[in-house]
This record gives sequence, C-alpha cells and structure tokens, in this order.
Amino acid sequence: MSQREIITLAQQAIYTGILLSAPMLGLGLVVGLVVAIFQAITQINEHTLVFIPKILAVAVALIIFGPWLLETIVNFTLKLYNSINTILGL
Repeated sequence: MSQREIITLAQQAIYTGILLSAPMLGLGLVVGLVVAIFQAITQINEHTLVFIPKILAVAVALIIFGPWLLETIVNFTLKLYNSINTILGL
C-alpha cells in the first residue's frame, strides 16, 4: 500500500467524520447562540441554562438526521471493506 493510498484513506475517514458530526454541532451552535442572545437580552447569567436546550437540540438532530448518518457510515464502511484486497496488496 502506497503513501498516496494511505493519505487518501485518511482524508476520506476525516471527511466522513466531519460530515457525520456537522448536523449535531451546527444545531448545537445555533441553539447555543440563541440562548446566549436571550441571556444577554434578559441579563440572566445562569451558566447551566444553555445545557438543556443544547442536549435537546442534539437529540432532535440525531432523530432527524439518524437515517442519513447511518446510511453514510454504512456506505463508508462497505467501501472500506470492499477495498481490503487493495489495501493489503493482494
């Protein structure tokens, strides 16, 4: 297995990881920003106020994007399994 193939495989794995985490991170970021703006407007300085909405937002994102996430990781895994002969040089 050449260095180019290893780098390509690592790039695909990192890209897939970023792609799979993006919906939860994005929704958590938006909810955190909305709650922070709400806290700034109302001058409520409660640090624990952000956690429950973020947890709920990530849970909703998992429910909504769950089938797509599963399909993406299964496709990547199948592609990886199908290329084992190439990776091992057989």
